[in-house]
Amino acid sequence: MEKYVLGIDIGTTSVKTVLLSSGGKMVAEATRGHDLLSLHRNWAEERADIWWKNAVETVKDIGRQIPGCLEQVVCIGCSGMVPAIVMLDEQGEPVRNTIQQNDARAIEEIEAVTAALDQKELYERTGGTTNQQHIIPRLLWVKNHEPENWAKTRTVMGSYDYILYKLSGTKSLELNWAAESGCYDIHKRVWLTEQLEQFGIDPNWLPKVSDPMEVAAHTNEEAREVLGLPAGIPIIGGSADHVASTLAAGIIDEGDLLIKFGGAGDILYCTEQLETSPQLFFDYHDVPGRYLINGCMASSGSLVKWYTNDVLHSDDPKILKKLDIEAEKLPPAADGLVVLPYFLGEKTPLFDPNARGIIFGLTLAHTHAHIFRAILESVIYGFKHHIEVIENMGHKPRQIIATDGGAKSKLWCQIAADVLGEPVKAFPSHPGSALGVAFLAGMQAGLYTEWSQINSFLTDYQVYTPDPEAVKVYEKAYQIYRDLYVQLQPAYKQVQNLYE
Repeated sequence: MEKYVLGIDIGTTSVKTVLLSSGGKMVAEATRGHDLLSLHRNWAEERADIWWKNAVETVKDIGRQIPGCLEQVVCIGCSGMVPAIVMLDEQGEPVRNTIQQNDARAIEEIEAVTAALDQKELYERTGGTTNQQHIIPRLLWVKNHEPENWAKTRTVMGSYDYILYKLSGTKSLELNWAAESGCYDIHKRVWLTEQLEQFGIDPNWLPKVSDPMEVAAHTNEEAREVLGLPAGIPIIGGSADHVASTLAAGIIDEGDLLIKFGGAGDILYCTEQLETSPQLFFDYHDVPGRYLINGCMASSGSLVKWYTNDVLHSDDPKILKKLDIEAEKLPPAADGLVVLPYFLGEKTPLFDPNARGIIFGLTLAHTHAHIFRAILESVIYGFKHHIEVIENMGHKPRQIIATDGGAKSKLWCQIAADVLGEPVKAFPSHPGSALGVAFLAGMQAGLYTEWSQINSFLTDYQVYTPDPEAVKVYEKAYQIYRDLYVQLQPAYKQVQNLYE
């Protein structure tokens, strides 16, 4: 009888669940959308209860697509955004909306933590210095501004850890959530308890840390009642979404590089050595003995969504295809238009929560299509900036893979090849993180035995080669992009203080 594994991914804009068979096929998938909430300037929140509702519905959808399959599931993996913060009370209920990894509200707290901690020691132990992604500043913001929610808090976990908890009743944290939290020693693999206690954060709020492929829990009776899944199914520790996407794209060897066009933008380079950079993040690969040098841009696909929804006010389901057609007719660099995509501040490689989005070079001759194209180009400029940092570390990508929503756009992928000056292999229908974490569950369950078997799922792709003339234009436009940030950086702080 056929056996199956489930992969559930909690993304920025949707929950996606896939079902893989022991025969090495993805046999079903389901998606439910949700919203990123930005209620105030610099805020990025979501609702954990909606994540769980969408996870339940997608698993039920899978069950309806292949009747009886849920009874034959032998392992489950969950992935999601890191390090999103879910704060639970004594009863295990969320005390507030989640605080997303690209949230940039904790500016004062970042400054306070930066001043209070020895940043050199912090970098040596965690692989990074204090920034907007770390959990201590964001938790301090809650402590300072929402004391009633702070008083209720008993557990802090991540997005996919919350789904594991709802499936099993077990509280757990996956290794890479810990590694990116800014308060975990990546060498000794222990929490920096003194630093947590220094800011009044109870280390006991943080559950046990599990490796990605380690069995961390088992489904409980509630999972049977709510989803129709048998009790006792093993659930692995899971995976950060960008790491699972890396595995799912076949990035398993030294020199492989992934550009991930999600709600945020991820850039991941595979290496066989544990190596850190003060300008980038570090992750453990889901593949044992591999590591990832990576960066994360706060805005990528979310910027495109903002433009179509909030600026153009379009509810046309074909709006992106129409904009692609219009923008494709325009020259590289959008007739002199350059966008800085720092609409939620910026994480790597700038680590500047004060940074702001810019649309530079506007004239009355520019149209909505020009702005759209410049937005697409700005994300790739950001990718290029990261690749330059990686190359300065002594690494040269041997191949560039593109996945997630932006990989469906032929225009965006061609822009990527032209800006980066290298061929880009894009997977337009790639299931992303859900596939990666499901494959990881399959490795744990013994359905798959070789990491290279992931390539059997990667059959739909297109290779984009750079246009030499476009490359020349983008080299000039990219330098404008880099110079603009430097020139405008002093004004960002002034804007931040405008209403204080």
